[in-house]
Amino acid sequence: MLVAVAIVGLLVGLVGPAAMRALQGSRVDTTEAQINQLRAAVDIFSIDTGRVPNEAEGLTALVSDTGSIPGWNGPYTRDGALPTDAWGNPFIYKFEDGQVQIISLGADGQPGGTGRNADISG
Repeated sequence: MLVAVAIVGLLVGLVGPAAMRALQGSRVDTTEAQINQLRAAVDIFSIDTGRVPNEAEGLTALVSDTGSIPGWNGPYTRDGALPTDAWGNPFIYKFEDGQVQIISLGADGQPGGTGRNADISG
């Protein structure tokens, strides 16, 4: 019995870290896919309205008509709600120099970082 427990403990020790790395990789992949979907929604918003949301409107403009956006024909997300990243944090929307950027702050929810805490943007 003690040998079986030792073997199981050894297997958990070897497999556990690999499983955690795979989980973190899938969270990054999921977040990248969500960013791509939000970018597509911004593109459709742009086709309908002739512009992208400004920073004040942010991603909220994809799901809620303020009544002041001519041509708005949303919501532009699948279920009419804004998704959060794989860690449950809201996405950040920036529009600078004519470029749209959608950002996840990674696992730590803080700007910058490395590894699993690194920002993901698209």
